[in-house]
Order: sequence, then C-alpha cells, then structure tokens
Amino acid sequence: MNLTATQNTLPVLVPAPHPARGMPTVDSQYLTFTLQDSVYGVDILQVREIIEYVRPSTVPMMPEFMHGVINLRGHVVPVIDLVRRFGRGATELRPRTCIVIVEVPTPAGPLALGILVDGVNTVLDLSPAQIEPPPAFGAGLRRDFVQGMARTDAGFIVLLHIAQVLAADEAESLAQAAQDAATSPS
Repeated sequence: MNLTATQNTLPVLVPAPHPARGMPTVDSQYLTFTLQDSVYGVDILQVREIIEYVRPSTVPMMPEFMHGVINLRGHVVPVIDLVRRFGRGATELRPRTCIVIVEVPTPAGPLALGILVDGVNTVLDLSPAQIEPPPAFGAGLRRDFVQGMARTDAGFIVLLHIAQVLAADEAESLAQAAQDAATSPS
C-alpha cells in the first residue's frame, strides 16, 4: 500500500474489522424476551428451559436484584430480577411473566440461574453480519453485560453476555446462599 502524507496530515491506517470479544463468528440462535418494553436476547445454547412464573422463596440479606430461590426438580435455583440487576425498578408481574433458566459458567462448574422476564418472544437465527459490537454508550446498562446489538426488521435487540451479568464470585455467592437457605432449619 502506498500512502503519501500531505502537509499537516499523516496517513491513517485503519485495521481490518475483527470480531469483538464474545461476538459470534458463525450463525447462532438467540432466545428473545421482553424486559420493560425492550427486547433482549441470550444465546440459546445457554438456555436450559423456560418455566411458568412461580413465587420464589425469599432469601434474607441478598442483593436487591435477587428475586428469591425456586425448587426445580429437587435443585435450588436462584432467580434474579434482570431489570433490577440493570439498576431499574422491579419487574411487574403480568400474565406472560416467566422464568428463563440459563446455565452460567463459574470456576466451580455450571450454575443454573433463573432470570425473571416480562415474556418470552421467539428464537431468532442471526448471522454474524446482523450483529453489531456493543455501543460505547447508551442502552441503559453496563457495556460488559452486552454481547452485541442484533439488527432486525423490527429494530435492535440487545444480546446479553449472560456470563457477565453476574460476576463469577457473585454467582457462586448467590448459589451458596440459596443452598444455605434451603438447608437451614425453618
């Protein structure tokens, strides 16, 4: 490449685009859901199941975003209110409210975690070309929570980096507190 500089300007080399951290490089499927009139998505490979809303048991001294714990086939599963985790008000319980059970990797192994959502929408097939890197500002949540922004005919969908929504030590603390609450005498 032959670059020439004129007076008071320097040549600018622009690196070739490359996938951002966590950005998909192959077609992927995402479960989409609604939180306070915004649409979000998580990689379908991290979703274990979707269950109808059940009132969880509360756990004392837990963070505000901890909605409680549920018994899922004999296992204690912490449930977080994702809206509260994003620093907003609590999720309003409605007829479509449900819990998405996801698997979060931790150093101690995978952790089943429930996410309270307003409603599940659909599973979308997305190509890497449809996914933009996370914005540097806006979207009302921390950038490390966002894997990317999916362009669709209906607008953008915020794709969550679910492993970042809870830091590993936070996830383990929630799991341990949930287990302790389940085994403590009533």
